[in-house]
Amino acid sequence: MSLRLLLPPRGSLRLLSPLRRHQTPRPPPFRTTATGVPQRASSFFSIPIRAFTSISGMAAGTQQQTVEVRESVELTEEEERIFAKLLDVVRHFGLGTQLRVAGGWVRDKLLGKGSADIDIALDNMTGQNFCERVNEYSKFMGEEQKGIGVIQCNPDQSKHLETARMLIYGIWIDFVNLRSEKYAENSRIPTVEIGTAKEDALRRDLTINSLFFNINTKSVEDLTGRGLEDLKKGLIDTPLPAKSTFLDDPLRVLRAIRFAARFSFTLAEDLKEAASDEKVKSELGSKISRERIGHEVDLMMSDKHPVNALCHIRDLGLFYVVFAFPEKLEPPALDKHDWLCVSHLEAAWNLAHSIGRSVFSGGSDSKSQDEQQRLCLYSALFTPVRNMFYMDKKSKKVPVVSYIIRYSLKLKASDADTIVNIHVASEKFAELILLLESNENLETVKEKLDDEYLEIPTDLVKRVFAGLILREIKGFWRVALFISTLVYPEVGNASDSLGKQDELDKMKERYISVERSITELDLDGVWKMKPLLDGKAIMGVMQVKSGGPLIGKWQQRLVKWQLAHPQGTMEECMEWMKQSEQQSKRQKIECST
Repeated sequence: MSLRLLLPPRGSLRLLSPLRRHQTPRPPPFRTTATGVPQRASSFFSIPIRAFTSISGMAAGTQQQTVEVRESVELTEEEERIFAKLLDVVRHFGLGTQLRVAGGWVRDKLLGKGSADIDIALDNMTGQNFCERVNEYSKFMGEEQKGIGVIQCNPDQSKHLETARMLIYGIWIDFVNLRSEKYAENSRIPTVEIGTAKEDALRRDLTINSLFFNINTKSVEDLTGRGLEDLKKGLIDTPLPAKSTFLDDPLRVLRAIRFAARFSFTLAEDLKEAASDEKVKSELGSKISRERIGHEVDLMMSDKHPVNALCHIRDLGLFYVVFAFPEKLEPPALDKHDWLCVSHLEAAWNLAHSIGRSVFSGGSDSKSQDEQQRLCLYSALFTPVRNMFYMDKKSKKVPVVSYIIRYSLKLKASDADTIVNIHVASEKFAELILLLESNENLETVKEKLDDEYLEIPTDLVKRVFAGLILREIKGFWRVALFISTLVYPEVGNASDSLGKQDELDKMKERYISVERSITELDLDGVWKMKPLLDGKAIMGVMQVKSGGPLIGKWQQRLVKWQLAHPQGTMEECMEWMKQSEQQSKRQKIECST
């Protein structure tokens, strides 16, 4: 009897064993062939392809690069051990099953990349049945039996056939039938049937993802006849005609873009034509859930070449399909916002690489550097629309950026809030930059900080103002400063100069200068500063019995006082409050007389 567990979708649970950096010597690997006959490998291919050049969003560059595609699949010790056990299971029970590793693992291996994403396609039984046989064999051998996770069909998540999963020697392996798919009109949910290996290869999204590694024969099988060739060419294309492939499942358009960007491969001309087709774009916007679109975009933004991906989305006319805007905008959206947004993303990408990863070091209580980078890139992408709003159902004015993140991409509400907060803080940083660089707006800023109870000394205005900004944005202050330097000063059409080396150098110098000033003012982490007095203590000093707006205002003044007096004590703070209150009363009496 097998152990049946319900596991979360793939990607949310994965126990991985790191690939060994130094492998013990082994015989030369088998050569990849289209016929399935194993031969010994002898060399690598060197294939020049057209690399993407991210200059002002040129999605098809003229620069050449060389991609090495291996002639063979070289297995790690863990993989050899796993595959040997699976073959032992087939032989022990006389199953006659052909075991094929499918898709991305084969592609990555041929590109010389490590991969622990092993999906095995079976030609004569279900994944669950095979996993049960693996456990029977383990019991026979006196080994521990493992739980079998069954992932049910979930068309909304592009899972059209039940998948079984189990842990084998520390790595999660997925098992599924070979299958064929037929799509009905007006639906991206196919009729799925058990199929042949060739039918399974042809129904794949891309030719480079259609390759199999046959574990039985130890060879790569290219059953479309084009997978290996397109991999060598660095070409993204579909096994079947692109337009019908995309109309069957429009999400494949975004997957094609994602893989083209990831590997710096070229999109085939017929694929680009199909992706730009008005019907395909319409189907992408209507048939695909926003969660799935958002997931693909998020993978692009978190990958190595997000600018390349977004340039493809823009150049194929997909920007307003993917990033759907709400109706009745203030001010109205312009046709060129797609170009403006991608230009700002490109400038941010170049600036971040120039400055370094320190931009995303937000402190121990903030999100990881990768998460900060992801949200920074979204903030940069939507900088040109940061001042656009729409009216929601409650007639509340809401930032368009929040709509795009929450509803067009269906990302986390916290992502939308963070990005909007970064934009708000970046506006305030623009004032701070001017203050730190020239003192030009010193009096204006001082007037904002002062009131009848508190006057900030002129030499402390910078520290207090900067401290208030950092307390609002917290661990994302470097990201907000980064976005501010990206758009400051915003004169005319700033995007015209984005990307020029002199502008890039000025942005970098400004960022480094302001970051240094904030550090020298000892403000990094200032959001952790605890008030010397809580609301109850303030009520005692003010001699009032209840709270309300009065106490809230004094709490705000208290933060300013502490920023201006970083070494101040509770007693000194209370004394300042008493004197300020008494002085205010005297002034009011004098004014009344």
